[in-house]
Amino acid sequence: MSKNNSKQRIMALADYIEQHAEKSLDLEHLASEAAVSPYHLQRTFRQLFGVSPKQFQNAIRVQRLKQSLRDGTAISQAIYEAGFGSVSRVYEQLDQNFGMTLTEYKAGADELDIHFALRQTKLGLLLMAATERGVCFVHFGQSASTLVLALHQEFPKARLLTTPEHSEPALDLWIDALEQYLAATGPRPELPLHLIGTAFQLSVWRFLSNLKNGETVSYADVARGIARPSAYRAAANACGANKVAVLIPCHRVLRGDGGMGGYRWGVERKQQLLDLEVNTVSP
Repeated sequence: MSKNNSKQRIMALADYIEQHAEKSLDLEHLASEAAVSPYHLQRTFRQLFGVSPKQFQNAIRVQRLKQSLRDGTAISQAIYEAGFGSVSRVYEQLDQNFGMTLTEYKAGADELDIHFALRQTKLGLLLMAATERGVCFVHFGQSASTLVLALHQEFPKARLLTTPEHSEPALDLWIDALEQYLAATGPRPELPLHLIGTAFQLSVWRFLSNLKNGETVSYADVARGIARPSAYRAAANACGANKVAVLIPCHRVLRGDGGMGGYRWGVERKQQLLDLEVNTVSP
């Protein structure tokens, strides 16, 4: 079998996994479907997709579970229909993929208090939001209404509480610290975070957070840094999915040729953040 033909079979196998994600699909069964050895399947699948077949299947199950919960399906039914064999198994996945409990996610963060504050900073208008666990949302925007709408879309059923009407001292301190940093009058703040993302996204965000101030990398560097060397496109997507600007420093990722590349909150702001890091000493 040619190398290209083998890859085509495994690409087709990904479609098969997606269509049968709710079923039990062991490695031997999948290898038989693709007419390759289990070893070859595991190695080539990871090269192509950056994850193992099992991780790929679980990611699809999680996405289906999330959608079912959003659609109002009962938790037990959603778990069964997504293909998870037990409640304990689904909670293992949710620990890696949500950062919230299953009940919180089903309700779209219903009954979860999220405090938020707006601040005009050196780099533009900023909204920071936090749960009791930590900062969950930092966005730049053109207007307060646009930023609040973005927060509402991310947490559609949460109780969104704004300061100063609902004072939250910790959030006040955190946004003050970030404002001072952006004005180059304070160190880069190390704040508690409540991140919500897939296991892959979280691994990318952790890697970026561990870089030194002023250190930049390419998407390929990020993929290698999380031991997924072929998953540079997925790494780029993870950067684009970041909802916590500055504190999760996706602005540190440049194109492979050293060019600035894109940035969710504008290339000019990306350059300003990089310049700021070069001239700021970490606490």
